[in-house]
Amino acid sequence: MAFVRAVVQVYAQRGMDPGAALQAAQITPGEVAHEDARITAWQMEALCGAAMHELDDEALGWFERRLPWGSYGMLARASISAPHLGLALARWCRHHRLLADAITLSLSADGAGAAIAIAEHRPLGAGGSLREFCLVSVLRNIHGLACWFVDSRLPLRAVEFPFEAPVHASTYSLLFPGPVGFGAAQAAIHFDSSYLALPLARDEAALRQMLRRALPLTVLQYRHERLLSARVRQLLADDPATLQGATLLAERLNLSPRTLHRQLRQEGSSLQQLKNEVRLGQARQLLRHSDRPIKLVALAAGYANEKSFIRAFRGWTGMAPAQWRAQSRGGV
Repeated sequence: MAFVRAVVQVYAQRGMDPGAALQAAQITPGEVAHEDARITAWQMEALCGAAMHELDDEALGWFERRLPWGSYGMLARASISAPHLGLALARWCRHHRLLADAITLSLSADGAGAAIAIAEHRPLGAGGSLREFCLVSVLRNIHGLACWFVDSRLPLRAVEFPFEAPVHASTYSLLFPGPVGFGAAQAAIHFDSSYLALPLARDEAALRQMLRRALPLTVLQYRHERLLSARVRQLLADDPATLQGATLLAERLNLSPRTLHRQLRQEGSSLQQLKNEVRLGQARQLLRHSDRPIKLVALAAGYANEKSFIRAFRGWTGMAPAQWRAQSRGGV
């Protein structure tokens, strides 16, 4: 509710009534005054959307000048043509200066770690809750967009804020997928630098669609994890021993087997599914490019016997391995 009160504060500073925005979000005046009250992600999205339109300010009072509706969409359009996430984020940080000079965003990378930090050059809003709301929102905004750009959850190594822990500090875990600390020199998010090399998975058409309803990227954590699946798939392909169970694979990833299974479930995948994909790829390669008997192809793909391999292959492709081999080579 502290963030709701920050929005209400902006209305008061501009001599406007927040009633319509609160009603759109189904928040009563009594709830606003309640220190321990909580709202849902949908209510936060509805409130911010209504306020941004009514106040004509996507920054919601954080900066000296308003950011008209579409300002952050302009930054996204300037970044969408980048070949990889690192350049897209660098453009976003650089172009943000054109919108507001009260803060500067910077992207840095050093070895395995990367960070996006916010330098403050003058007071944000009227200080207090507006400053907190600004720093939280700007970091959530760029983090949510980064995840959307590459269609992957981007885990955070650390999140830092330059103020003491607020009374509602426990809710920060709902906003940021990583450990949160307070009392830092500046606001920042830290993450694995390998994500910077990921190619963008979106285009202009996808951007236009997203911008029609972009606020969930700021309000909700991105759930789909693309990089973990890719790493698991690569390890399975490179080392056949990892196909035998989760323990060795989890060790290679510095995870527990339980955590590995849980994170794969969160991204809508499973270890068995990835194993099947790798085995199918190996089997297809051998069937198409070698004359190995089906039994030896089965063993190379990690199956104990020919019968179980044929059954699985038929389930994948709808045909027996021998039939698929003949068809892939231009036979009948």
